[in-house]
Amino acid sequence: MTNQYIPPKQWQFDNNNGGQWAQINRPVSGATHDKVLPIGKHPLQLYSMGTPNGQKITIMLEELLAAGKSDADYDAHLINISEGDQFSSGFVDINPNSKIPALVDHSQGQAVNVFESGSILFYLAEKFDLLLPKSINDRTQVMNWLFWLQGSAPYLGGGFGHFYAYAPEKLEYPINRFTMEVKRQLDVLDKQLASHQYIVGDEYSIADIAMWPWYGNLVLGHLYSASEFLDVASYVHVQRWATMILNRPAVQRGRIVNRTWGEVWEQLPERHDVQDITEVLSQKP
Repeated sequence: MTNQYIPPKQWQFDNNNGGQWAQINRPVSGATHDKVLPIGKHPLQLYSMGTPNGQKITIMLEELLAAGKSDADYDAHLINISEGDQFSSGFVDINPNSKIPALVDHSQGQAVNVFESGSILFYLAEKFDLLLPKSINDRTQVMNWLFWLQGSAPYLGGGFGHFYAYAPEKLEYPINRFTMEVKRQLDVLDKQLASHQYIVGDEYSIADIAMWPWYGNLVLGHLYSASEFLDVASYVHVQRWATMILNRPAVQRGRIVNRTWGEVWEQLPERHDVQDITEVLSQKP
């Protein structure tokens, strides 16, 4: 191995070689600037971006609305993470970890701040009594897979996605290391879905909503342009599940919210009314 990196005795921060996201990554937490977050007309205020973690929540909210839960109407404000919006004082007050998505529920009298996508999914499922089984066994199975996703997806996004798609240079060792892990995860899901319609049995749940933006988008070719490299076509059960979920109207609606890239009918930077999504999707060929 040539040009081997030898770690110094004490690490020093250097944001000049971190690639695309170098200017927003730093080794400390907290706000970098003062900014009050906007508050819309609905009790539920979402501050997010249409990344896979952000899609989890907008899909969940659209599923709730599709199920007739009118109190789940929401405002979705764009937090542009490439510009450091997540480090504003207003956002840090909601989520000290400065990661999207973050939700504020104003329906309880005193505002309730909810952060971490898995926590938000669970909060909404409990609040609206939907998409989370009532039996202790089925509920536990859903939570097993929700926690599996929360622990596994960082290997896909921050691991494989970073080194394969965003790092300033292609490095064989980390790409191989994270590719192996992502393919192992896809194999776990493929075997689970071989005998289950959804992630847990025959019932659509927050486990599917959490999983699809990461692994569904990946096998459908919407993430990292890595379909051939990962041989995603070989995971036939994940493919079947991913396509089935994508065909849900609420998923088609939720996946475009807080999104600022892609086709014109896939972009809705902010959502404040049900018609906002309808108007954008009407442009789809």
